[in-house]
Amino acid sequence: MELPKLNYPAIRLRARRTATGRTEVFDTVRGRWLVLTPEEWVRRHVVEYMLSECGFQPQQIVEEYPVNINGMSQRADIVAIGNDAKPKIVVECKEPNVKLSQAVLDQVVRYNSILDCSHVVLTNGIETYCYTKTEEGRYKPSDTFPRNI
Repeated sequence: MELPKLNYPAIRLRARRTATGRTEVFDTVRGRWLVLTPEEWVRRHVVEYMLSECGFQPQQIVEEYPVNINGMSQRADIVAIGNDAKPKIVVECKEPNVKLSQAVLDQVVRYNSILDCSHVVLTNGIETYCYTKTEEGRYKPSDTFPRNI
């Protein structure tokens, strides 16, 4: 599988090939092997960026965070927990070839209606959009990826 170069710093991954020929990568946060898909490629880069550049500790990062919306179980790709033990950042990762549309923003805003994070991030690894939630409940674009707050 040919994976594109992303607009995140290069990372080192532990990888292995399964007996069926699939490539798996080791998720250091969850401590388990995962199938390497284009979306997982993006998620691994974002998690490593949050750990190495944004000041988060591994125990502050939750992947596949459960979100119950109208009785339906869904999962946010990445949620960063602040020092007060409350969700602070929700990140929605898409494959590099997926356009970051209004529908993607709507998806992460739906998750955030439950999580109440102060920041939301959309990324496909090529483009990244960051927003800060205002006191009025609106989302204001931000020029920088949120740091550990």
